[in-house]
Amino acid sequence: MDKTNSKKLRARDLGIPFGGTPGKYNAITDVDGIQVGFSTIIKGDSIRTGVTAILPRRATASVNDQHCFANWFTLNGNGEMTGIHFLTEFGFLATPILITTTNSVGICYDSVSKWMLQQYEVSVAKIGDLGLPIVAETWDGYLNDYREFHIKEEHVFEALNNAKESSPFVEEGNVGGGTGMISFGYKAG
Repeated sequence: MDKTNSKKLRARDLGIPFGGTPGKYNAITDVDGIQVGFSTIIKGDSIRTGVTAILPRRATASVNDQHCFANWFTLNGNGEMTGIHFLTEFGFLATPILITTTNSVGICYDSVSKWMLQQYEVSVAKIGDLGLPIVAETWDGYLNDYREFHIKEEHVFEALNNAKESSPFVEEGNVGGGTGMISFGYKAG
């Protein structure tokens, strides 16, 4: 099959019924202002990881343009996610959302905080106006040697900057924070 003309089949393409009507791209980017970027690391046989960055509002230099209403839900009660108490208390989000491997939540939190200070040109005293970064973890330990801490600040910045320059077409599956994922014994993303 010619890759340039191939299209991944989606659930609706297979006849699985869903309520509602999909947007133009059938992606999260159908919501105006949302931007998505990735940093994917695949090396040798044991490194399959990355970072997914979601900007809930189109990236601008003004911190005042970033706030949006938000909430969260847990499906299985497992997994770490930073910034949830702030989100629950105030009901808004003004930071990027990052998804990464379990042992890289900390470096992603630190790095996105640094990126926001540079991006929005706010003083440290005003960083609280943005809230606390949302960083969610994924478990990629079967396909990725998570003990080696592969994610670095440069990967977080790459995902965030890629999101700023992103198109409405969103890569799916084996990219970013989903690179090393499996689900029900099958490769997922």
